[in-house]
Amino acid sequence: MSRKRVDLLLENVTIEAVAAEGKALAHVDGMVVFVDFAVPGDVVDIQVFKKKKNYMEGWIKRIVKPSEHRLEPFCPHFGVCGGCRWQPLPYSMQLEAKRQQVEDQLVRIGHLDVPEIRPTLPSPHTEYYRNKLEFSASASRWILNGENPDALSADDRVGLGFHVSKFFDKVLDIKECHLQKEPSNAIRLFVKQFCLDHGYEFYNIRENRGFFRNMFVRTNDKGDVMLILCFAQPRMEDIKALLDAVSARFPEISSLWYIVNEKLNDSISDQSPVLYKGEDAIYETMEGLSFKIGPKSFYQTNSEQAYRLYSVARDFAALTGNEVVYDLYTGTGTIAQFVSAKAAKVVGIEYVPEAIEDAKDNAKRNGITNCSFFAGDMKDVLNEAFIAKHGRPDVIILDPPRAGIHPDVAKVILGAAPGRMVYVSCNPASQARDLAIISEKYRITAVQPVDMFPHTMHVENVVALELI
Repeated sequence: MSRKRVDLLLENVTIEAVAAEGKALAHVDGMVVFVDFAVPGDVVDIQVFKKKKNYMEGWIKRIVKPSEHRLEPFCPHFGVCGGCRWQPLPYSMQLEAKRQQVEDQLVRIGHLDVPEIRPTLPSPHTEYYRNKLEFSASASRWILNGENPDALSADDRVGLGFHVSKFFDKVLDIKECHLQKEPSNAIRLFVKQFCLDHGYEFYNIRENRGFFRNMFVRTNDKGDVMLILCFAQPRMEDIKALLDAVSARFPEISSLWYIVNEKLNDSISDQSPVLYKGEDAIYETMEGLSFKIGPKSFYQTNSEQAYRLYSVARDFAALTGNEVVYDLYTGTGTIAQFVSAKAAKVVGIEYVPEAIEDAKDNAKRNGITNCSFFAGDMKDVLNEAFIAKHGRPDVIILDPPRAGIHPDVAKVILGAAPGRMVYVSCNPASQARDLAIISEKYRITAVQPVDMFPHTMHVENVVALELI
């Protein structure tokens, strides 16, 4: 059955506030209307594309009168690229919207008893703040408004950039991205042109054919660069030709890798990267600690703000030097080692074995002897036998994936009954759900949102808890 098309134009609508998922909202005849790329105070005409019983969704057809707060987007790809959707919104309003998002999830939806939520901790930089980007290749890029597909050459039809929102098979060809410092843009443009000049087929994800799939650029504050190029076929002569060319053009690439990925998706978590040239890692530093970043390592993508996030977590843990600390979902052991100087013992658990190997290497390099790390599924590793062997935790620090913690893990945590807990989350919705379970034995003593991703709706949130 075909979906009924909505043909409704709402004229002279005043945008009232920022809403969830990066949208803005207004009211028309008592019904909520959600719209993308709007700023509170805008007066707009809205073309509705979805109408439900209690709300409508639409897009801006015309800005009748721009808000006094509206800023000119700095990126030429704004409005098509799925990232940096809040560019027209002043940064102070972004920060307040993120604080409000946390409050809505924890208080209005989660019905949790929380103290006053602190103002969102701002990022020192709102552009060029990322240390990692992934670019996807596509044999059939996203066609922009005003372009005639029939007039495009074969070379003009390919793209190397970001997936367009809601279209897994469409990639927006990126000319310039403001998220990562150079040479990120230059490397991407060089790789694309080399592939075009040498007839390398860009990947078609729908048909699982083509050669060049995707690439990752990782950087650090010292200017070191890691490049990972991914291919769908083991055509080693072609792979080496591109690797040699990009290495010669960009001597600042200190760690050069390739991956042959013949499966149906672009994820590299189950792949085996091959070091082609240079060092096997780049390194980030934090308070004199050095952290090894390999091709599959997890590290917060906003390095400067990661330091502030971890500082909040350490402050909330209120360590005295005598505590046994469990760092659950430890990743490469960053938080574990960051708090280790103020703890008697730290135990880190993480699902990804490679991350645990990085954590062990990091601890050894940093001369840290009171941290131990274990790999495995959290619900399988963390149990009463594990706690009996490694010591009952005085403090637990949680930093789980977006999905939050498994109910079995919550039960074990409640059974362990540490005196304090710190819950770090990139998803306040799943955090609120988990806190509803944990709060049967704990009270929330502090809530601190942290902005890791300016110009997006995403927010990290840190919650401190004490045993009742």
